[in-house]
Parts: sequence; C-alpha cells; structure tokens
Amino acid sequence: MLKMLLDPMGGIVMTNDGNCILREVDVSHPAAKSMIELSRAQDEEVGDGTTSVIILSGEILSLAEPLLERNFHPTIIVSGYSKALQCALDTCKKISRVIDINNTSDLREIVLSAIGTKFSSKWGPMMVDMAIKAVLKVVTKRGDYTEVDVKRYVRIEKIPGGELSECHVLDGVMFDKDVTHSKMRRYIENPRILLLDCPLEYKKGDSQTNVEIMNEDDFNALLRQEEEYIEQICAQIVAFKPDIVVTEKGVSDLAQHYFLKAGITSFRRLRKTDQNRLARATGATIVNRPDEIQESDIGTNCGLFEVRKIGDE
Repeated sequence: MLKMLLDPMGGIVMTNDGNCILREVDVSHPAAKSMIELSRAQDEEVGDGTTSVIILSGEILSLAEPLLERNFHPTIIVSGYSKALQCALDTCKKISRVIDINNTSDLREIVLSAIGTKFSSKWGPMMVDMAIKAVLKVVTKRGDYTEVDVKRYVRIEKIPGGELSECHVLDGVMFDKDVTHSKMRRYIENPRILLLDCPLEYKKGDSQTNVEIMNEDDFNALLRQEEEYIEQICAQIVAFKPDIVVTEKGVSDLAQHYFLKAGITSFRRLRKTDQNRLARATGATIVNRPDEIQESDIGTNCGLFEVRKIGDE
C-alpha cells in the first residue's frame, strides 16, 4: 500500500519504500539517525530490503534492553552481536547458490523479488525486463574484473506525457538538447563524433578588462582578432572531418556558421555526465583543447544519430 507524504517544501511523495519514508523524517536521537543511515546504505548497496533492515535492527535492539537492565556491559552485548553476525554470514554461504548471468529466467526471479513490491502486478514484469536489459548493457569485463557502474552509465530520462507501457531501454545514449543551428543535419548514419571540453567562442577576460579604442580602425582590428581566433579553432576541428561536435561549453554564432558550411552538427552546454556516457558509447575521447585533437580521439562506434521530438520535448 502506498503512503502519501508531504515534504517540507510542500511536495507530495507517494511510496511504500522504507528508505523514501525515513528520508522525509526529521529525527534528533543518535540511534534513530543511525537507523535511517542504515536504511540509506541498504538502498545504495542493494536497492531493496530497506524496510526489512529497519525491522530486523529494531528487533535486535529491543532484545538488548533486558540485558542492559541486568547490568550487562555494552561490550559484552556487542561481542554477542559479532558472534551472531559471523554465524549469519556462514549460514548465508551455505544456502547461497551461483547464478549464471546469461540465464535470463534466473535473473528475472531475483529482480522480480526486489522490484515486484515497488510496482503493481500489471507493470512488474515489464519493469523487471527493463532493469535487466539496462544493467546488462553497461557490464564491462576487464580480464577477471567485471564492472557494473549503473550510477554513471545508466540514466533515467523522464519525459512528460505518455504511459508506462511506452517506456523502453535505449540501446545508446539520449540527451535533451537540440542542434545549435536550425539548418544543421538531424539524421546521420555512422557519424564521426568529436567531444570537447572547451568553449568554441572568444575567450573573455577572467578579471575586469578595459580596452581603449582611439579610432574605428582599432575597433575593426579588435573584431577581426576575435573572428580569426574562432576561425582558427574551427579550422583545427574541421580538419578531422567530424560529423558531430559536442562541447560542454558555449558555441559562438561565427563557429556555428563555419560548422554549417562544413556540414557539421554541433551541440553546446552538455552535462559532464552525459559527455562521459557519450564517450563510453562512441569510443571517443574528451579533448580539452582544439589544437590537441588526434584521429584516435574521434568516436566511430555510433551507428545512427537522430534528433527526434518525443511528447512535448
């Protein structure tokens, strides 16, 4: 059953997740704070069982109360808890079994036990399949070491409108940005992608800068210097013939003009997290300066680039 909570900012939260409920509770007792921290750690490490750990730890604490009343020292009680912990770990090793990650039915059973309580029976199986697909897409093996970093490489993009049945796992990277110029290409097959971490516009002074201009020629020379700088960095980029240029900083109107002439599509002010996912998906390397670009920095693992309108976004 879902519980409706009102947070301090006036927002309404509907959930049956123990961690979500305890997160909204304001407590001052140190033991209660530790319990809430325990629920948060369980949610981060496992993702399920947040209510179970609170119930279990509360029962363990209640069993310690009669011992304290009989003047048992806390260190003796804690040593008993340590022995119980070791016994529980040994039992877990005995009853545990190895799961083949390529066996989808076994994975579905495990994930359904965790996610099944969060959604209604109608959407449960669909959410389970989506969760398994999303995690398997970001698994990387480096020798004997297997990395599954869902926090950095899995993103949930929320778009207003539509139904739950329209949700799906995208085999690629999605970000909510439009091209910088309306005439740039929005559909490219097998594009060459260049990722930058530098502005494609004239540098502004870090401190207050005053320029004294005596005549019109000086002003024109100043403008020409800015244009030549933009032209130079654009020429360095165009030389590698990328189809898409993505930067975390700004792109000036003049740089857009040069890119449009070269048939390059550009995006600006992309988040660092999105940039990292793009780098992983396309095989590109994020470059900090245009004059340091190498052919190996260009990402060529992308099969299709497309700008599409979904709902009102």
